[in-house]
Amino acid sequence: MAIFVAAFALSAALTLLMVQVLRTRGWFTKDHDLAGPQKVHLLPVGRVGGMAIFASLGAFALLDKWLGHRFGGLLALLLGCGAPVFVVGLLEDLTKRVAPWQRLLAAAVSAYLAAIFVGTTIARTDLWGLDWVASFTIGAIALSVFAVTGIANAINIIDGFNGLASMCVMMILLAVAYVALQVDDSTVLALALVGAGAVLGFFIWNYPAGLIFLGDGGAYFLGFYLSEVALLLVVRNPEVSPLFPLLAVIYPAFETVFSMYRRRVVKGRPVGMPDGAHLHSLVHRRLLRWAIGRDDASAKMRRNAMTAPYLWALCMVAIVPSVLFWDESTILGLFILLFAVVYVVLYGQIVRFKAPRWLTTKH
Repeated sequence: MAIFVAAFALSAALTLLMVQVLRTRGWFTKDHDLAGPQKVHLLPVGRVGGMAIFASLGAFALLDKWLGHRFGGLLALLLGCGAPVFVVGLLEDLTKRVAPWQRLLAAAVSAYLAAIFVGTTIARTDLWGLDWVASFTIGAIALSVFAVTGIANAINIIDGFNGLASMCVMMILLAVAYVALQVDDSTVLALALVGAGAVLGFFIWNYPAGLIFLGDGGAYFLGFYLSEVALLLVVRNPEVSPLFPLLAVIYPAFETVFSMYRRRVVKGRPVGMPDGAHLHSLVHRRLLRWAIGRDDASAKMRRNAMTAPYLWALCMVAIVPSVLFWDESTILGLFILLFAVVYVVLYGQIVRFKAPRWLTTKH
């Protein structure tokens, strides 16, 4: 637990330093596009919060021997493998000129490097058909690259409201830490705790006021990091079901799959085209607009802060059974299917939800 507290303190201090510096400098680091379909903030805010998290993890890797831990080498290797996706995402935050396919390619490169140098390949899935693919080295690597790239993109997709992505990532990492504790894997436990602590240090400045954002660099890197730590747990501990990490990350993963279906099949649009129809966007626009009603700045900020807890609860719906049945593939598979049903039903109900006219009329 000490490592969690230390990572939190370091990350919180670095993030606060960045917030203070960006108040008067760093105009080019801020998100000035306030009118996009997924934009809900009122003022330009720095999108480089991921730098504090990455730097905090880097400090722990460098100070590993002095701190008396034995995971610094592996942490440094993970950071090295994750550097391509972090750097490319950061370039998008700074220039706004990096295409989505380029960010996905960078995520795939990072995932491939980790599969080769860290050994995080998916050699078993407990899913019919995929186990045959995973039995081949190239298949195991391909599955790993596909999964890690998908989750990195998924975390970026849910990074739409203050505290949403960072809290979900922290909860998932803590779930991995819990299972690592059950199987007595101190290395994965340390990696999960230091990651969760670094995320919490960012979170306290991101939520509820949104003083700084993760940005694409932070969101993509965190998706990569939590995926790799979860895969390490499964690779190092055969008793852990490969469906445990899938259920733990099912909220952002299914949000991504459902968004692709909705854009391509339902709307006939490119899957990479941004829109404002994600579940978190609907909760913000329909449920909370109905509850609060007003459109002044303070009401909009309040709605932003109130959106994330609804999705945290949805994330916990998957995380709780994942840690309860981490070694039971059949039960985990059933909960994955149950979550998909709950998500689709919930989405449909919110889409059809209509607020009373008197609450949506401006006075």
